Amino acid sequence: ELDDPPRRVLQAYRLHIVPNMCPDGSVLGHLRTNSVGANLNREWTTVRPDYVAPSPSRSPEVLSVLSAMDRTGVDFFLDVHGDEELPYVFFSGAERTPIWSKDAPDGTNGERIRRLHGYFVSCYRRQNPDVQKEIGYPPPDSEEIAMAHMNVATNQVSNRFDCLGLTLEMPFKDCATNADPERGFDVRRAKRLGADLVEALEGIRPFLRAEGEFWKGVFGEE
Repeated sequence: ELDDPPRRVLQAYRLHIVPNMCPDGSVLGHLRTNSVGANLNREWTTVRPDYVAPSPSRSPEVLSVLSAMDRTGVDFFLDVHGDEELPYVFFSGAERTPIWSKDAPDGTNGERIRRLHGYFVSCYRRQNPDVQKEIGYPPPDSEEIAMAHMNVATNQVSNRFDCLGLTLEMPFKDCATNADPERGFDVRRAKRLGADLVEALEGIRPFLRAEGEFWKGVFGEE
């Protein structure tokens, strides 16, 4: 029998989960690419003149998932990764892309996504001691650089569906936030990180499609 938080999340959300986005790459021992050499986190839209992305020949995995998203719509997106260099649990958003900008069509959309991003990470931090927000990828230096990376899953999905999208990065070995030289960031900690996502999803749910400056008096300085 499910505990209350998972039950409430299952009642409030319709979840679509892809357990492994790159199965053939995993079998071949690749960190980033599928069997034809495509980095599937650079295949979510066309940004180069030499090929169209996603495509049946180069990135059928992305093409299938993105087509399903187009059919159902997306209110929240989380792309789960492992980072082989930074020994932390951290998040990356759609920084500097149009949805993150104050110049979005409705005038407040950019702040909406920034506030949702901050609140979601704060909800997660309250539940899980490995989650932190001080260390992670630096945001792009300019909007032009961000637009050149619209083929990244989080950037494309966030803007395509006007939704909160994040990339969750986990360490390959130990997590420096709570170092454990003997066991590192093991299966037990990874499972807890997944389980604690439920509380963060429950916390952010009422605000994902809220209108106006709903964060005032609710989020604080997240």
